[in-house]
Amino acid sequence: MSQLRVEKVQELMKQEISEIILRELKDPRIGFVTVTSVECTGDLREAKIYVSLMGSEQQVKDCWQGLQSSLGFIRREIGKRIRLRFTPELTFALDRSLDYSAHIQELLLKIQKEDAARTAPAPAEPSTEKETS
Repeated sequence: MSQLRVEKVQELMKQEISEIILRELKDPRIGFVTVTSVECTGDLREAKIYVSLMGSEQQVKDCWQGLQSSLGFIRREIGKRIRLRFTPELTFALDRSLDYSAHIQELLLKIQKEDAARTAPAPAEPSTEKETS
């Protein structure tokens, strides 16, 4: 199958799944979810959905369980919205890249602050000499 077609289907699925999670899922466990990418096999029979979850450890765990339980509903909605011969079998995968980039950003800011503190000029001591005019 054409790689261009697979890429187009992946992008369309990403948009539709984001829309479904945002507007259609009523599960209260599902909170801040970002669909970062979708990878399909060449024959479009299977799709892996990469999601980034925000919140505390317990919120992430609950959200993950909510997403897993909604896989059937999401697959059915994808089948209705995207006209394909076969609706792909969906699986979720956790994408930690946003967490990693936030961690790197914190480290860079910490280094920048330390660098600024180290290179800041020492405050000038007050002069004890009297100026003569």
